[in-house]
Amino acid sequence: MQTATTGPEKLPRTLGLWSSVALVIGITIGSGIFRTPAGVARLVPSPLVMLGLWTLGGAVTLCGALSLAELAAALPETGGFYVYLREGWGRWAAFLFGWSQLILIRASALGGIAVVFGEYLLRSLRIDPVAHVMAARGLSAAAIAFAAAVNIVGVNLGAAIVGVSTVAKFSALAVLVAAALILGSTHGASVENLTRAAGGSPIGIGAMGLALVSILWAYDGFGDLSFAGGEVRDPQRNLPRAIIIGTLALIAIYVSTNVAYLYVSPIETVARSPLVAADTMLAIFGQAGVVLVSVFVMISSFSSLNGSMLASPRIFFAMAGDRLFFEAIARVHPRYKTPYVAILLAAVLGMALVLSRSFESLTNTFVLAIWPFYALSVAAIYRLRRQRPDLPRPYRVVGYPIVPALFILSVVAFVVNSLVHDTMNSLITFALICSGLPIYYGIFSRDRRQIR
Repeated sequence: MQTATTGPEKLPRTLGLWSSVALVIGITIGSGIFRTPAGVARLVPSPLVMLGLWTLGGAVTLCGALSLAELAAALPETGGFYVYLREGWGRWAAFLFGWSQLILIRASALGGIAVVFGEYLLRSLRIDPVAHVMAARGLSAAAIAFAAAVNIVGVNLGAAIVGVSTVAKFSALAVLVAAALILGSTHGASVENLTRAAGGSPIGIGAMGLALVSILWAYDGFGDLSFAGGEVRDPQRNLPRAIIIGTLALIAIYVSTNVAYLYVSPIETVARSPLVAADTMLAIFGQAGVVLVSVFVMISSFSSLNGSMLASPRIFFAMAGDRLFFEAIARVHPRYKTPYVAILLAAVLGMALVLSRSFESLTNTFVLAIWPFYALSVAAIYRLRRQRPDLPRPYRVVGYPIVPALFILSVVAFVVNSLVHDTMNSLITFALICSGLPIYYGIFSRDRRQIR
């Protein structure tokens, strides 16, 4: 049994550079690129504005990735953002992040990804998921349970699944883009679709801000590798390289995929198509294309689910090691050497939410809850450079101090926009996050003894 003075068991460093790059891409490409374009098109019915927002979302993400890379190289520990918040702002900020992950963020993410897996699995079997909602949700919960089991057996097995499926889904998106651009003109596609806006009132700043929230769901995952930073080989070199390479690849494939969607279908058609990838392939290849892309989306969603399951429980593992959570959460499996209790906890919460909430509510809650913590983590760069100038920094963020500031200001802007245009849901989300403060100050800030 662990004592109060004994640190948590160490996880072995088994992930190399390309396994890490595959995790960045594999975790990020999940449900977003296949599900969010319809919502974005409804909010901003202009192809050029829509493509501009996807590019802007990528630029914001890249600023965050470049900044995060400095923290990941300087503090290559299991827990990722949790560690950056703890070192930059103190135990209270780290606890609040972990608390939010526990009750809100991670379960919403797992649920949102798994919902798309269940829906597209049914679609691949030519079963309408809208008419069989509970079947889709049951399959989604089963996917979470299976991903948990895989990652308990071992990080290498979980990473291998992500790596193989990452190649498959990245290739699938490339095939979709190539097919649309090469064969689309013979099936009604037109360059005019990329420039012609739908009729209606002018697009407001508020609508663009809400659309950006949906886009950031698709980009989220660029920093999840940092949660498993304690298991990456040569982390000072490999962590920043993997994060930056993976993010650049994501920007390229996301913008290209949206160009393909809009080239094949007018934006008003995209706005009415929640399964836009399937409808794009239907236009080019008929029903066989629908089945094919449904299988690929299913693989993509499960890969992202599996990668998220691999990375996120490390937050609870790190919290328990700091005596900011219960000791049992820090237990490492005696045979598989994985944080199995933390993985099981994340799985149970994810299954509960996937059976009770819609895709839209899950994803919007996730983005609004976690991206402010990303901004606070990036802001820690300024504080750490001032207070800990001797901290080893094998990589320093390019464009400092402007690049981190751009990321922070972008997050502040979309949070303010959400508070103005989606007030009730935003206030509920932030109230749940802040509910962790009395728990921290009532229990964990005073009592540092072993908690069982």
